[in-house]
Amino acid sequence: MKSLSDWILLDDHFVSPTPLTPPADRIKSGNPSQTLWNHYSDPSQQFHVGFWSCEPGRWAVRYTEHEYCQLLEGEALIHDGQGGKLHLTPGSQFVIPAGFVGEWETLVACRKLYVIFEPAAT
Repeated sequence: MKSLSDWILLDDHFVSPTPLTPPADRIKSGNPSQTLWNHYSDPSQQFHVGFWSCEPGRWAVRYTEHEYCQLLEGEALIHDGQGGKLHLTPGSQFVIPAGFVGEWETLVACRKLYVIFEPAAT
């Protein structure tokens, strides 16, 4: 049985930052260096919660996971494969469905809260 001592309070929970960079063949422009602070992953490694930040740049994305996000700082433009664009600003809350293919463009250095569910491989 779990208790309140098992809770993770994101504001008080220290995790070491993990630097990330998209693979070179996916970068379209800029230098989208990223930092990840993953605060929680469940035992199955399918559910994750944390914060992510990124410097300006544009790169190709291909989502296998479902992701809820809230943009906390900055500005981004999401491009889909059909020519659509979505402008994100602080306070934007959105869900990226598994199977989305497009490009993420960070216009102004951004930071987001994420909640990810990665379906088990079938």
